[in-house]
Amino acid sequence: METKKGLTGKEKFAYGIGAVGKDMVYMLSASYVLYYFQDIMKTSAIAMGFILLIARVFDAFNDPIMGVIVAKTKTKWGKFRPWLMIGTITNAIILFLMFAAPPTLDGKGLIAYAAVTYILWGVTYTMMDIPYWSMIPAFTEGGKEREGLSALGRSCAGVGSAIVTILTVMAVTSLGTALTANSTTNITKSFTSGDTKINTYVIELDKDGNPTSNVIGYAEDKTDVSVTVTGSERAFEGVYSFTNDNTKYEFTLNGVTAKTSKVEFVMDSETSAEAGLVFYVDSEAFSAISGSDSVKATLTMNSTLEVERVGFKYFSLVVGILFIVFIGITCLCIKEKSSVDMETPSVKQMFKALLGNDQAMTVVLTIVLFNTATYITSNLLIYFFKYDLAGSNWQGNYTLFNTFAGAMQILAMMLFFPLLRKAFDTIKIFYIGVFAAIGGYIILLALSLLGTKSVYPFFVPGFFIMGAVGILNVICTIFLANTCDYGELKNGRRDESVIFSMQTFVVKLASGIAALVASVCLTVFKIQEQSNTDMNLAVLLEKVSSIKNNVVETIDTSAVFGLRMVMTLTPIFVLIIALLIFKAKYILTDKKLDEITKELKSRS
Repeated sequence: METKKGLTGKEKFAYGIGAVGKDMVYMLSASYVLYYFQDIMKTSAIAMGFILLIARVFDAFNDPIMGVIVAKTKTKWGKFRPWLMIGTITNAIILFLMFAAPPTLDGKGLIAYAAVTYILWGVTYTMMDIPYWSMIPAFTEGGKEREGLSALGRSCAGVGSAIVTILTVMAVTSLGTALTANSTTNITKSFTSGDTKINTYVIELDKDGNPTSNVIGYAEDKTDVSVTVTGSERAFEGVYSFTNDNTKYEFTLNGVTAKTSKVEFVMDSETSAEAGLVFYVDSEAFSAISGSDSVKATLTMNSTLEVERVGFKYFSLVVGILFIVFIGITCLCIKEKSSVDMETPSVKQMFKALLGNDQAMTVVLTIVLFNTATYITSNLLIYFFKYDLAGSNWQGNYTLFNTFAGAMQILAMMLFFPLLRKAFDTIKIFYIGVFAAIGGYIILLALSLLGTKSVYPFFVPGFFIMGAVGILNVICTIFLANTCDYGELKNGRRDESVIFSMQTFVVKLASGIAALVASVCLTVFKIQEQSNTDMNLAVLLEKVSSIKNNVVETIDTSAVFGLRMVMTLTPIFVLIIALLIFKAKYILTDKKLDEITKELKSRS
């Protein structure tokens, strides 16, 4: 048998940079594909949820088969690197196409486009992910060396996830704004109170930015208002509903410019004889305006509808290019030092072998449940910031929170896990991680029920949850690698590719289940429908009347309450189930692994 040497620093760097690239791609898809198709492209949330889940069911057949294909591959470049490169290039192309849905598509056509591109994305991701992780047992001995490479891969994957989580919203906005600013396809439309009856109101905001019952309404003959809106053709389809959520705006109101403001302009159609316009201003501006019974206002609005669509398209292109470059470095710098000689099973034998490895099945089920819990939260987090915490700076707060959370995940992988490993075995560290996550969700639930509006208190649950995510990602990969040794002892065959194909499948299955849960939540509680982005004139006027009478029925009631409950209680429930299953079934302690290693060496 060929003696294995330790990995060089160059090889470790090359392996790690590949993990950064592949998890940048994965996180972009896992966290934002539902938001892209549902919130930006206006596809049915429930339809998207089923598409994402069906794609994962398809992977149940595709992923293990890919494991067999990798096991059978024999080339002068090895069995892993060819599939790494092929899968990476095709996946990057599909990623770009997925986030470049033609804006002319709608209804069934858009759903079909989402289904085809997402399923193809899953297939091509599998082509590179299985050989990537299958390298771990093939490149390392058991024990510390394997743990070290597993921790490195997972830590770097966490860096990739964090980069995308932190940068996406702001990068999408910046790219989209730059690329649509001078678009020749933009349309500009103007409306004046001389041609259209514009029901104009000014509402005072309190110090927290919430509307008060102080409302000024102006008679038609006391209104001199001009509104200019610029946007793509899509922005002017159906009801004209332009707010601070979907536009950038500027206005002067009786010569006053508010320090804090919101605005809503609604018109049921271009030919409508009536429109609604509401200015929300701070107390100082309201006091300056309230002395007059007439209003003279000039408002300019630039739709950001295309900003997000175009931004996601080109951000996915940037991520795809980086993905190819990073995996290219992996393939160039790492050579397979040894080839595990294994008999290639048929698909039937493969499933039989997996079912016969009770420890692999236990770890697989644990990974599904753990990732389902965290992906439910990550899928709903952007809606929580956009429609619950809200505010004109929701994107900045969302980015700030993700920066902190991403840093905690990376810190947990690179610092917390090594420190804990010095004092505890991997099983105890697993329990620490699960209990930390549950504790974080309980704190998140408490903050949500208290109606906390500042982003900073949410750093506390973010610390516990994302710290746990970082630790558990490393631990679960180590556990899965350990089951290869167990399977070799029990079944007489070492099926790395088969077992690690299950990791790819179960993580994607978890994201599919989480996306379905999130889409059901969005549909049942009508999160987007109750936001200001979907409003007609009658709804706007009714809303103004409710505010004036101090009866505010906004998204901050049952809809957001439901969002908060799904984001917190569901993950807690799922994590408890994972904990109970793991405790009852997993037996691969450090002592047991040493016994397995000795037994395998005695057989060689």
